[in-house]
Amino acid sequence: MASTVPDVDLTDPAVVADPFAAYAPLRERGRLARLTAPGVPAMWAVLRHEDARVMLADPRFELTANTFALRPDVPEDCAPYLRTMQEVEGPEHLRLRRLVAPAFTARRAAAFRPRLEVLVERLLAELPREGGAVVDLVSHFARPLPMDVICELTGIPEADRPRWREYGAAVAAGIGAEFGAAIPGIIEGSRKAVAARRAEPGDDLISDLIRAQAEDGDRLDDVELVTLVWNVVLAGQTPTNLIANGVSALFENPDQLALLRAEPGLLSGAVEELTRWQGPQLLTMPRFATQDVELAGRLVRKGDAVTVAIASVNRDPRVFADPDRLDVTRPATVPGHLGYAHGPHFCLGAGLARVQTEVALSALLRAPGLAPAGPARRVPDPGTWRLAELPVTL
Repeated sequence: MASTVPDVDLTDPAVVADPFAAYAPLRERGRLARLTAPGVPAMWAVLRHEDARVMLADPRFELTANTFALRPDVPEDCAPYLRTMQEVEGPEHLRLRRLVAPAFTARRAAAFRPRLEVLVERLLAELPREGGAVVDLVSHFARPLPMDVICELTGIPEADRPRWREYGAAVAAGIGAEFGAAIPGIIEGSRKAVAARRAEPGDDLISDLIRAQAEDGDRLDDVELVTLVWNVVLAGQTPTNLIANGVSALFENPDQLALLRAEPGLLSGAVEELTRWQGPQLLTMPRFATQDVELAGRLVRKGDAVTVAIASVNRDPRVFADPDRLDVTRPATVPGHLGYAHGPHFCLGAGLARVQTEVALSALLRAPGLAPAGPARRVPDPGTWRLAELPVTL
């Protein structure tokens, strides 16, 4: 007889405060849990690594408009621009993904590294260091850096980038009034960026998409083009939380911080370990079963929502030895962590996020005065492990 699937209240203070610890005993007792929260339909949650890979690669589980049901209220003329690449499946998803993917290859991310180093040093140079000045690393470094990077790669005009930083802050605040109020400006800013690149093409994603549209207009209409622009720019904010979480984790594990300072060559592997151990994404976006499916020994009914508890699967001892220990020397495993998901919706920007985080941490670790200057303040969010504030000295 199958064991009872446990219920997890996503608003439980214990789950919000330490999801890694909350999921651990459930993972060892079973393969699935049921996640609940007020006002949100219950979801199945996959707790083990192998089952997660199976589900994320299974075409019978799809992202749909229901995945993105919590949309902000926006003017009617903005609504068509809210249907993003993430929520389409099959040939349509592949078509859009193939148009964007060349901008985010590992090779392109590596080629962008010198420019990335300049952007990092420019931001750090603006931060006070004398007299024990305290700086919030989230608002003054970890948040603006990814926006500056993705704006440059995408082709957002430099004069407009301060406004896009504001949009990034609105997104960081979550789906709500602030984000909803920003949507018209985000769409108009994307239209302006497309118009600027039509007039003056460059070596960037928008120019590439415009060329693709000119060569084959059936592949990309104007609404899709503008939607891709804002979607790519705002989706490029993942490194904000990865950088801030990484610095905070190293503060909490000073032996690992000292090891990285002594052996900078470990940093590339350390970024993977930090993503595994305390990556930003705690839950994947829910997929919906398109038919009755057996998953992890249970029957999932057509229409049921299923998510992966990343906070659980990335600590699965079946894959990672001593999984609750941060170890920047940890050898790479095959399969690896699922911090960027898996399957057809594997994060397009993973290569860029890795390089960006490595360059950012490398520069910070070279600052001899880098140290915590007070307690970090975490956002109480069961879906994302992120900091609101990280006070430091440099």
